[in-house]
Amino acid sequence: MKKKVLIIGAVVVVLAVIALLVFKPFGKKDAEATFDTVKVEKGKITNTVTATGTIVAVTSVEVGTQVSGIIDKIYVDFNDQVKKGQMLAQIDKTTLLAQLEQSRSTVDQAQANMVFQEATYNRLKVLFEKKLIAQSDYDQALYNHENARASLKNAKSAYDRNLTNLNYSTIASPIDGVVLNRAVEEGQTVAASFNTPTLFTIVNDLTQMEVETSVDEADIGKVQQEQRVEFTVDAYSDLKFEGKVSEVRLQPTTTNNVVTYSVILSAPNPDKKLMPGMTASATIYVDEKDNTLILSGKAMRFTPDMAYMEKMMAKMMQDTSAGSRPKRMPSGMPSQGSAMAATGDQTATGQAVPSEAMPQMPQGGFGSFSAPDGSKMVWVKDEKGGIRPNRVIVGIDNGNSVEILSGLKEGDEVIISMSSSDPESNTSDQNQGPRGPFPF
Repeated sequence: MKKKVLIIGAVVVVLAVIALLVFKPFGKKDAEATFDTVKVEKGKITNTVTATGTIVAVTSVEVGTQVSGIIDKIYVDFNDQVKKGQMLAQIDKTTLLAQLEQSRSTVDQAQANMVFQEATYNRLKVLFEKKLIAQSDYDQALYNHENARASLKNAKSAYDRNLTNLNYSTIASPIDGVVLNRAVEEGQTVAASFNTPTLFTIVNDLTQMEVETSVDEADIGKVQQEQRVEFTVDAYSDLKFEGKVSEVRLQPTTTNNVVTYSVILSAPNPDKKLMPGMTASATIYVDEKDNTLILSGKAMRFTPDMAYMEKMMAKMMQDTSAGSRPKRMPSGMPSQGSAMAATGDQTATGQAVPSEAMPQMPQGGFGSFSAPDGSKMVWVKDEKGGIRPNRVIVGIDNGNSVEILSGLKEGDEVIISMSSSDPESNTSDQNQGPRGPFPF
């Protein structure tokens, strides 16, 4: 029995050795990395600010009355076209005419008194100059004359005021336009004692409208006059209306600790589809350029995986230590070396590696790279299927896409993400690259 157990154990050991020899060549292979890329293309890029607002007429006038009374007659209705000076309504004149006649009588009385006092003064003045009357008599005549003069002026002022009120009883249009609202009916009494009641609202021209929008303080610095605008209204959801920024008002509005500024947009309305009071959703094009190089914003946020970069650097050092021509990082790489690159190091064979052959890393890692000239770094595919860093100067950046001013040409393939077959490589977040110098 013991002999049988030994035989079985020997067979198991032999089989294990055979399996090890057979499967060893098919063991762990070098990890392979695959890259997703996008091409640099020419197109149109915009940067926008959105806002909501209300459509209003360019000029809107509320027509009221300065006198009280009963509305005797109304001559216009809603949506009527009116001309400047055209009669809109008439207030009953009966009381106003009576007040005018009373003031006219007061003027006549003051005029008669003025004539009498002036004649008396002139007569007594001659006697006073001849010293035939006392000083007090002369002073009384002078006083009566001046008092009569003032009374006449006061009476004339009252007459003019009553005449003006009589003219105010006729309500006329102050501008050419359209009657937007009529707030009174015939027979209605209006009282203008404490405030001016509004009888009509007239807008001057419905073919030219405005949109009063509110822009957040975070975006107001981008908005300037003459910028192009597109907006929609609920009544015509399939239409886009165009305009431009006509005014940026400086007065802030604070609501629930949120600061906004009023921005006025011009809105041509030749078909008169836009009506006052409509809600508009506007898009203001603060930056806009056509036929320029465009790159996906994902490429600006991508940095290679740490493990992949470590292997790439290690391979470059092995090639150098093996006697091959020293390799340098591409010209796009920032040249701020680590301590090892500045002093040189030794390979496993003991051969010194020249400092110029060592890969130069940006301080803080690729993920925090920022050049003084404002350039940024992207990663592009090279001729051998690897990747290399490349500096670019960017222009308009709207978050989804960026404008490339220099550093790339049309058709270049730029990396946006990578994946690796190495289970030790962490590729869960392809936009997270090394955040510090590599530990060589």
